[in-house]
Amino acid sequence: MNSRVEQPGTASAGDMVKYALALLLVAAGVFAFYWFETQWPGPARVGVVVLGVVAAAAVFMTSLKGRQTREFLSESRFELRKVVWPTRQEAMRMTWVVMIVVVIIALLLAGFDTVIQWLVKLFLGQ
Repeated sequence: MNSRVEQPGTASAGDMVKYALALLLVAAGVFAFYWFETQWPGPARVGVVVLGVVAAAAVFMTSLKGRQTREFLSESRFELRKVVWPTRQEAMRMTWVVMIVVVIIALLLAGFDTVIQWLVKLFLGQ
C-alpha cells in the first residue's frame, strides 16, 4: 500500500491547454484520415492517425495527470514484480477446473430452464 496521502490537485491553465492540444492532435489525425481518403494510400492515412495519437500522448504526459499516470504505471510495475505467478502446470490444471465448472453450471442452468418451461406449460394448460 502507498502510505502517501493523495491531495486532490486542480488542473492549472497550462494543463488545460495541454489537454486541449492533445485532443486537437487526435482530432487532426482522424480528420486527416478522412480528408485524404482519395489522395493518400491506406497505410499513410493510418500512420497519420497513429502519429496524432502518439503526439497527443506525449503532450498529455507532460501535464500533472500525465505525471500521475507515469507514477501509477511505475508503482504498478513494481507491485507486479512481487506477484508469485503460477507455474505452467498449475495454470493448466486451474484452466481445466474452470472449464469443467463452467460446463457443470451450464448443464445445471439448462436443467432449471427445462423444468421451469415444463412447469409453465403445465400451469398454462398447453
